[in-house]
Amino acid sequence: MVRQPAAVVVGAGPSGFYTAAQLLDAGFTVDMVDTLPTPFGLVRAGVAPDHPNIKVVTRVFDKVAARDGFRFFGGLTLGENLSRKDLVEHYDATVYATGMPESSRLAVPGEDRLGSVSATRLVAWYNGHPDAAEAAYDLSARRAVVIGNGNVAMDVARILALDVDALRRTDMADHAIAALDRSRLEEIVVLGRRGPVQAAFTSPELGEIAKLTEVDAHVDPRDLDLDEHSASALASADPTTRMNVDLLRELAAREARPSRRRISFRFLWSPLEIVGDGPDGAVTGLRIGRNRIERGPDGSLRAVATGEEQVIDCGMVIRAIGYRGRPIDGLPFDDRTGRIPNVDGRLVEDGEVQPGEYVVGWIKRGPSGVIGTNKKCAVETAAAIRADRDGGRLNPHAAYAPDTSAAMLLSRARSVVDWQGWQAIDRAETEAGQEQGRPRVKLVRRSDLLAAATTEPAL
Repeated sequence: MVRQPAAVVVGAGPSGFYTAAQLLDAGFTVDMVDTLPTPFGLVRAGVAPDHPNIKVVTRVFDKVAARDGFRFFGGLTLGENLSRKDLVEHYDATVYATGMPESSRLAVPGEDRLGSVSATRLVAWYNGHPDAAEAAYDLSARRAVVIGNGNVAMDVARILALDVDALRRTDMADHAIAALDRSRLEEIVVLGRRGPVQAAFTSPELGEIAKLTEVDAHVDPRDLDLDEHSASALASADPTTRMNVDLLRELAAREARPSRRRISFRFLWSPLEIVGDGPDGAVTGLRIGRNRIERGPDGSLRAVATGEEQVIDCGMVIRAIGYRGRPIDGLPFDDRTGRIPNVDGRLVEDGEVQPGEYVVGWIKRGPSGVIGTNKKCAVETAAAIRADRDGGRLNPHAAYAPDTSAAMLLSRARSVVDWQGWQAIDRAETEAGQEQGRPRVKLVRRSDLLAAATTEPAL
């Protein structure tokens, strides 16, 4: 009897689940491992709490987990209590779907001052990620600056500006709700080094801010006086860009209205230095430099410094300028791109494709697209795996057996959570949420998650 091929997927985010579905369809068994006791990656720990509709995609993943041949092992960290060698010894195909948990850096003086934080870390904090639960953020300043013009910057600015009563009805972590309730922020500045035509946020994200009734959104009309290069680009731009500029023009034309908080968009400014009191003092301001748009030798538009500078007084600087992968012990890593080297999803080490090892999601292609983009990415990687199976190019050293692979995974950590354990966590959180009229009350510490995972359901 021919043995059913076995795959292990490292990472329980969207790309991991989409890949698992493809491999189950192709006749593989799939074991999924994740560093957290909980699945769903950034759907749980990255999607803004006031965007519950985006999170319904987890119902699709629940159906994947319910299929024959799927097993979940939460609480295993590749490179720490689980090794690459462990996986390649047991599985015909190993798929790394580890995402990009690190934030890109500004590389400016003062970046490590108290009050200078990454959006990655802040989002994890208010979404209840266990690794960020103990963080503390000082929201007592009058002004914060969010650096970046993508959707993450929009989310962070919106969350900081919203009235806390709106957040009490969400699944935001309780510690974040308490901190935001004490916030004294009056203005959140969203800073972009390029112009409005080059902004990367989507129209729905900008539109949400424009519709906030309790927040004044402001754009300086002078920032919408487009240079010739941007005006030409806008004339042939995609619908999203044109809609963005239209929305920004609407905001610029509005009269200022009394409100508790304001979100101010500033374009064509680059951060130069995060300033503070003394070499190690907390943030007191952000020194910025004015830019203009020029066309480069390759035809692309770029921001070029004009020499004009100023300082924005603020007590918090949040960088939302992109994500990077985290190097994992034993695996190749391209420090320039922040990704695992690969060709069409096949892992590459020392210039050679490694049989039976694959990558998918952001760690494969970079931090691009929305949740659904990961489905197309998973289809591509799964197609490579199927082709390698049919061509006899999977891992030739695997010695898979369901019991021995499970025993190996279970032996690598003191507490490993299976899918039934996650369902117990889910029940505990949603039942607590029902008592408060919320989707769930998240457990944010590993000890509490593990305790809930081992609790027998009430009869």
